[in-house]
Amino acid sequence: MHKVVLDIETKNTFEEAKSPDPAALDLSLLVVYDYLTDQYTSYMEKDLPELWPVLEKADQIIGFNLDHFDMPILNKYYQGDLMKLKTLDLLTEVKNAYGRRISLNRVASGTLGTKKSGHGLDAITWWKSGEIEKIRKYCEDDVRITKEVYDYALQHGELKLDVGQSEPLTVKINTKKWEVKPKESVNYTLPF
Repeated sequence: MHKVVLDIETKNTFEEAKSPDPAALDLSLLVVYDYLTDQYTSYMEKDLPELWPVLEKADQIIGFNLDHFDMPILNKYYQGDLMKLKTLDLLTEVKNAYGRRISLNRVASGTLGTKKSGHGLDAITWWKSGEIEKIRKYCEDDVRITKEVYDYALQHGELKLDVGQSEPLTVKINTKKWEVKPKESVNYTLPF
C-alpha cells in the first residue's frame, strides 16, 4: 500500500486571515514522507504541481489534524478536490479513542518519549523573517513524529498520551481499516 505522511506550515495566522476557516490561510511550506521511497520531500507553493501526482498516486494520506487543517488549505491550490482522496487523520483517531482532542506534542511525548521541535506560530515568524530552512526542518520533524506515531499505533494497536500524570495514559486505537486500499482513485493532473 502506497502511503504518504503530510504536514503543512502557513504564512499567516487565523487572526491575520480574519477567518476561522483553514482555507483562508496561505501555505508557506509542506513536507511529505513517502513510504515507497523512504524520503522526505518539501514543497513550497511554486512546487505544488510536483506534489499533485505524489498525492494522487498514494493509496492513503496520513497526518495529524489533516482533515480539518492541512487538506482544506492544500485543496484551495488544487484544480480538483483533494477531499476525495483517502486520508487518515491521527487526531481524529485519538479523539475517537480518548474522547477529546489532544496535541501531537502530548501524543509524541507519551508514545515516543519525544517532543516537537517548535510550534506552528514559530513557523509563521520564521516565514516573515525569511528563515525557510528553519520552517523546513521543523515541518520535517513534525512529519517524522507523525509517521512514528502512525507506525507505533499500527504495530501495537494503541497510543500513549501525556495527560499530565506520572505515567502516560494508554488508549486502544482501532487500526483494522488503516491498511485497506481505496476502491477508487482520483486523478486530476496526471494524463489519462
